[in-house]
Amino acid sequence: MVRQNIKIAVDAVVFGYKDRNLNVLLIKRDVAPYRNYWALPGGLVLNEESLEQAVERELREETNVTIDYLEQLYSFGEPGRDPRNRVVSVAYFALVKPEHHSIKADTDANDVAWFSVKELPELAFDHLKILRMAKDRLKNKLSYEPIGFDLLANKFLFSDLEKLYTTILEKDIDRRNFRKKILSLDILEELDEKVSEGRGRPANLFKFNQKQYAKLKKDNFLFDIK
Repeated sequence: MVRQNIKIAVDAVVFGYKDRNLNVLLIKRDVAPYRNYWALPGGLVLNEESLEQAVERELREETNVTIDYLEQLYSFGEPGRDPRNRVVSVAYFALVKPEHHSIKADTDANDVAWFSVKELPELAFDHLKILRMAKDRLKNKLSYEPIGFDLLANKFLFSDLEKLYTTILEKDIDRRNFRKKILSLDILEELDEKVSEGRGRPANLFKFNQKQYAKLKKDNFLFDIK
């Protein structure tokens, strides 16, 4: 009987919305293999940890980031994906507001930075495959769950919300229908605060009403943006 020798790891695809672009948080590895390559934050699960505790610890140690939204993505276990050992990685994707975090590299990372998903460096291991799957998951979930608000500032212009959707979905939207649909859901609160937007008239800021959404969800409310 062949004895298994498999290690369990976690990797995190951390998305943030910066300068009206979807970004991902990457670390530069300080250890072999793939030393000096950019990679997703992550590492081996300790014996006393749950998977969620492991990914939160790795993010804290390697990037100084704590999570606003975390969801398990998929398990990656192809033989040879790590040249050192047989490693199965349980990948997560997370959403954060970059302005709420001061990123800092530590442990086995010698640098950490945000990268636009459109301008990625060469990644270590199979991390590009993991990142692409996470990006597809984010695009799909955006139409049936209000997770986009986890990427926006707490107060935002409606045009910022429109741009977020067009950026992540990678397609134009009908702005009039989109605004009508979103406002009809009754989960946004229009504030008595205005911001100048280009040369036009000052526009009102909005915020996501989390309590109202939670209340509606209990009544089988369906968030549907298509």
